[in-house]
Amino acid sequence: MEFNVAAVHEAIAERIPERDCIVYGDRRLSWGEVTERTRRLANFLLGQGFGKVRERGGLAGWESGQDHLALYLYNGNEYLEGMLGAYKARTAPFNVNYRYVEEELLYLLRDSAARGIVYHSCFGPTLAKIRSELPRLELLLQVDDGSGLPLLEGAWDYEAALAAASPAKPAIEWSPDDLYILYTGGTTGMPKGVLWRQADVFVGAFGGRGSSLEEIAQRAKERGGLRVLPSAPFMHGAAHWNAFANFNGGHTVVVQRETRKFDPRDLLETAEREQVVALLIVGDAFGRPLLDEMRRKTYDLSKLRYLITGGAALNTALKSEFLELLPELSIIDSIGSSESGTQGQLVSTRASGVATGTFEPGPDTRILSEDMTRVLDAGHAELGWFAKTGRVPLGYLGDAAKTARTFPSIDGVRYSVPGDRARQRADGIIEVHGRDSVTINSGGEKIFAEEIEHALKAHPAVYDAVVVGRPSERWGQEVVGLVRVREGHSVTAEQLIESCSHHLARYKLPKAIFFLDEIVRSPSGKADYRWAKAQIA
Repeated sequence: MEFNVAAVHEAIAERIPERDCIVYGDRRLSWGEVTERTRRLANFLLGQGFGKVRERGGLAGWESGQDHLALYLYNGNEYLEGMLGAYKARTAPFNVNYRYVEEELLYLLRDSAARGIVYHSCFGPTLAKIRSELPRLELLLQVDDGSGLPLLEGAWDYEAALAAASPAKPAIEWSPDDLYILYTGGTTGMPKGVLWRQADVFVGAFGGRGSSLEEIAQRAKERGGLRVLPSAPFMHGAAHWNAFANFNGGHTVVVQRETRKFDPRDLLETAEREQVVALLIVGDAFGRPLLDEMRRKTYDLSKLRYLITGGAALNTALKSEFLELLPELSIIDSIGSSESGTQGQLVSTRASGVATGTFEPGPDTRILSEDMTRVLDAGHAELGWFAKTGRVPLGYLGDAAKTARTFPSIDGVRYSVPGDRARQRADGIIEVHGRDSVTINSGGEKIFAEEIEHALKAHPAVYDAVVVGRPSERWGQEVVGLVRVREGHSVTAEQLIESCSHHLARYKLPKAIFFLDEIVRSPSGKADYRWAKAQIA
């Protein structure tokens, strides 16, 4: 049995129409209300000529037969409604990084061939500057964000459009082949649109399971109702994957009030007020400020049982601090990528102890050889490629060559190979070393930036750190660290290098460390290696 994401949400809503579906600040939308609002959005889109589908049968993996709708939004109910409403119109929504400047936004909207866009009013001025260069962009839906900015010429007000549309279930047939599109962050190269069948992303990234819609809906009715808070921007895959995974379980997705920046106080107040059971963060960039705030003020987090980190790892020192403050907590490192979905996880508790960089693999996770011609057995000494088979994407939008490189076939089996290097120990545990695209080649040795970053952040004076390579006459490349020191602490470069020597082989130690007032990261918390290399240059 294969499932369409819109059909699953509708089936669950029939069983639990009164249960909270989305809580955003003071706004509470039940499952029934979200169903009506997303049907209205779908009918509005259909009325604008969206949803004309070329079925997948005659399409290559890098081709789309659907209209595309850009979501240029901060977190809020409109983001999740935008996804669901588009799916119900057989239109493929996709994420837009709201930090993009005009040139980057123009590239993305051209590359995606977007026919429509849903955007917060505050982004209107940026969109207006490039609109004349986007002849395919026909539909503008503007969400009032309190900024007071007027509608762009020809734009529709989001709420007015919904109010004027029919609340009836759209009179179209949804398909498991309908697309889910996720644009990669572009922190090491240009963003790429990853195309998934909804049937595949439902299982591969949204945690879906079941033999029928009736089974899924009944399980959601009986076991659902937990309150979860995916705190990262929804324009990052980890956050909306978490939201949809919880929708599929019949749970309530909570959104913090402050969505334009990371505010640890607001986040903890929201978790306390809503008695959140599970909180999604993105690694150290979220973890360190949260811990500082928890030590500054006491919050009632007695219901919090799961701290999930996706998109970036949480280092062992911070995990230990969380478990000291919240002894009943389970910290779950989830690993995966836009091109693979979920590939494994690591659970740290007070009883089990903490670790970082190792994972229990999912059933379809594999390690491929350096030349991508064979699958490596557990215990093999070779450092290979972290891969996944089974439910994987179709390809990259409009790019046959990159699709072929990232999704190779071995003996008739298709794999996703996003670019992480890894090794599987004899006990089955996967050791993930990091992205090959940010590997530093020093004296013939491959050094993975993330490993050095974890070593630097193990020092109590370090607030954040990013590692890159720079040219070296002697070594080809040498390791350089960019470090932000915690307020009220001090440390020298020599002391940090000495601290790293307890965790790393000598050849991996930074040759230089620069101290900065801020480490720039993407809104999702991921390291921006292009920015870091520019600082070194």
